[in-house]
Amino acid sequence: ALAGDGETLRKVQAPVVVTPHPGEMARLMGTKIREIQLDRLVVAANAAAAWNAVVLLKGARTVVAAPKGAIYINPTGNPGMATAGSGDVLTGAVAALMAQGLEASQAAAAGAYIHGLAGDLAARRKGMIGLVAGDIAAALPEATMEIG
Repeated sequence: ALAGDGETLRKVQAPVVVTPHPGEMARLMGTKIREIQLDRLVVAANAAAAWNAVVLLKGARTVVAAPKGAIYINPTGNPGMATAGSGDVLTGAVAALMAQGLEASQAAAAGAYIHGLAGDLAARRKGMIGLVAGDIAAALPEATMEIG
């Protein structure tokens, strides 16, 4: 619905966090996945500035870029998390942190970290193969407690 339409995002008055995987980002930017993957940091930063939105570009070492230039690289997570519904769990974590008062870029960075840590904890228990979104969601409380 937003592919190639950054103007819609710029018009939103509330804080915006977008959470695309590389394929979704390619559609949003009107380019190819290969171009997104070549320089994920620059792509995320440019999109964040252009859209006046926090961009959480999912993938190996998720990138969080804020409109004013801050960039975070998430060290947590694993390949088993590339499963249906995992992004929904991530979005819920970010939204919960924003609802608790964190600024959008902080919520996105912290949410990505906690989500990845939950995925790592779930993978230790169940293995990466066959990991499902429910496993990640179930590990969120433990991940949150682990970081204090």
